[in-house]
Amino acid sequence: MKILLLGYKNSKVYDYLVENYNTQQTLEPLAVDIASKFDYIISYRYRHIIKQNILECIQNPIINLHMSYLPWNRGADPNFWSWYDNTIKGVTIHQINAGIDTGNILVQKQINLDNNNTLSSSYIKLDNELANLFIKTFTKIINNKLTAKKQIGTGSFHYKQDLLQIKEKILTKGWNTPVDQITQLNI
Repeated sequence: MKILLLGYKNSKVYDYLVENYNTQQTLEPLAVDIASKFDYIISYRYRHIIKQNILECIQNPIINLHMSYLPWNRGADPNFWSWYDNTIKGVTIHQINAGIDTGNILVQKQINLDNNNTLSSSYIKLDNELANLFIKTFTKIINNKLTAKKQIGTGSFHYKQDLLQIKEKILTKGWNTPVDQITQLNI
């Protein structure tokens, strides 16, 4: 089985895939001639939109690892928006479709985080939970042991520029800003 990881090498997800499968990795935009060579494609912290022509040329849905409890906080900076908008914290593994973070959900997990975190520490915790959930469920995904379910509700969506417009006012200590400062801003 050939797997392509759209994401970084320095991760638990990459280590797991390389140890267990014939895996290649890239951060470059995905092209049809590349995508069609793989049995599975995993998107993890990948910043490019995957185009419809690629989704149509592959045999299995592309799997995305997203650091929010979908349908909440689709798009960019989901960890930040979960605090600012006071939405459920969690992680989701879903199939990629033509929308942004709108594909069918394979598995998700709510994560309890308290206000003693910073944006950085909550990101690290969510990232670790997401990687562990992927490692725990990937064989079920490729063996079709999980039923993909449609997302329920409208949730929320944010573009990268949404945070850029307010970042300097809100993130007084960058990613080390305590989350309790962020939750108080949108009350």
